[in-house]
Amino acid sequence: MSKTVEDISINYEEDGVVIVKETGKEVLSKGAWTTILFRYQNWDKAKAEYGKDMFTIRRYQKRQGEYIPKSKFNISSVEQAQKIVAALENWIA
Repeated sequence: MSKTVEDISINYEEDGVVIVKETGKEVLSKGAWTTILFRYQNWDKAKAEYGKDMFTIRRYQKRQGEYIPKSKFNISSVEQAQKIVAALENWIA
């Protein structure tokens, strides 16, 4: 568990190999409930390289001094991310 927002990461390692590599992080909101947008890549074992950019929005709740993951939404492609951005820009404009 993480004690600060800055310590929260989605990096994940198995047997010395980083399986999920965080390549970007944007804190969208802080407080008792924190929302973070991550950019990441998954390790492709067959190709021995990292795959395409992917994105996830994660929510954390601070309880007893530590941030606990509560929910997540995975954005599976750049194309899906672009559609989300376009919809938000339409609604906000």
